[in-house]
Amino acid sequence: MSLFQISISVTMIILSGCLLLGMVRFLKGPTLPDRITAFDLLAAIIIGLIAVYSVLTNDAAFMDVAIILSLIAFLSSMFFAYYLVRKK
Repeated sequence: MSLFQISISVTMIILSGCLLLGMVRFLKGPTLPDRITAFDLLAAIIIGLIAVYSVLTNDAAFMDVAIILSLIAFLSSMFFAYYLVRKK
């Protein structure tokens, strides 16, 4: 196992831990803006996991999935922000 594969594996483990911590914040968030921010964080971490997995498997098709997910996450964040502004 090369140093590159070890560092990719460590990165996957760290991102998985961050995903768990983000999920705790999403479930525990006291207000709706906190949960929306945690949702955006979870989307960013998942995009990072997909990108690292793409490098690990040497398959560029997963990068398309990451780009589409980032677009959907951005649009959903903008929708929630519009909802919060419109609600007040």
